[in-house]
Amino acid sequence: MFTKKLLVSALLAAGMIGGVATPLSSMAAVEIQLNFAPPAPRYEAVPAPRRGYVWSAGHWQWNANRNRHVWAPGSWHSARSGYVYNQPQWVESNGRWKYQASRWDRDGDGSANNRDRTPDGNRVTRADRDGDGIPNSRDRTPDGVAVQSRDNDRDGVPNNRDNYPNNPNYR
Repeated sequence: MFTKKLLVSALLAAGMIGGVATPLSSMAAVEIQLNFAPPAPRYEAVPAPRRGYVWSAGHWQWNANRNRHVWAPGSWHSARSGYVYNQPQWVESNGRWKYQASRWDRDGDGSANNRDRTPDGNRVTRADRDGDGIPNSRDRTPDGVAVQSRDNDRDGVPNNRDNYPNNPNYR
């Protein structure tokens, strides 16, 4: 009798554990590469523009279970202010076709924001605050201000030799 209760309890506990949803973060991003091109795109009538939405044209996706390309019809996506929508596409490189999923891009340069050195479109980055191409660690003026710390009045005389470092009329 005791073993039956223990067995039923164990089965219930196992069922409860199996019923718990696993977080989506455990899913891995999969990159699809094929040795052959997708079929030619199908014709789809592009609907009239809708305010606040972006149209994503239909495209071919790879279905690994069926081992073939499957057509995904066009669809509307809610627009994201300050972002550019990049359509899903197949890109050929060295005879291999790689699928690039759709994504939102802050500066519209085509680089994914998580891999973009300048995701907002500015040349300025954390490693180069003034955008002059010289890393902050080697830049004499990392904030972009002309050599003010050495010559406050910009009279050509360094502060350590200038009797009046804040007055351009006296040296």
